[in-house]
Amino acid sequence: MTAFDYKKEYRALYLPKDTPSVIDVPPMQYAAVRGCGNPNEEGGEYGRAIAVLYGISYTIKMSYKGSRKIDGFFEYVVPPLEGFWWMEGGAPGVDYRNKSGFNWISIIRVPDFVTEEVFSWAKEEAQRKKGIDMGPAELITVSEGRCVQCLHIGSFDEEPATVAKMDRYLEEHGYVNDFSETRRHHEIYLSDPRKVPRERMKTVIRHPVSQNSIND
Repeated sequence: MTAFDYKKEYRALYLPKDTPSVIDVPPMQYAAVRGCGNPNEEGGEYGRAIAVLYGISYTIKMSYKGSRKIDGFFEYVVPPLEGFWWMEGGAPGVDYRNKSGFNWISIIRVPDFVTEEVFSWAKEEAQRKKGIDMGPAELITVSEGRCVQCLHIGSFDEEPATVAKMDRYLEEHGYVNDFSETRRHHEIYLSDPRKVPRERMKTVIRHPVSQNSIND
């Protein structure tokens, strides 16, 4: 049986075109770790968060090979790494010139069969096997609602050009960005920066939006 692949089954969410479009995003469940600071820092908080997320995600994915039996389990491909980003002090969006001021929530989607009890087990099991503190990880549900998104091809530092294209699209179609404490700049990483040249990296950029009341 072929493992369930979220990217292929939900192409509109994970594989958009490189032209902006508006989409209604359903509530989804994630393994998450919160942090702050420059994600490029060697041995820094961001790198540790990623290790935690993948440790838990693969513990759940491979659970069927061990003694742990999870109700409703099905074989699946671990979805891509994602992240919500904003600036220190709560400013919306991101300032790529000030990476040390980043705040972030790094996430990986988990199937709906992952309950709080299953997640707690996965944290303990991953910590036992990996020897990494899994304590910071939490299970969250995010409801993004209506968003604009676009595929960005290139380095992370070149993202402002794609964001500007998204902003022009919003203005032309009667929408505005609608950032808040629960609706953030969102990135979905489709490429491994360790293996893919910067100019070919693919990242989905997603922003929350609302109708422009001036046009109502």
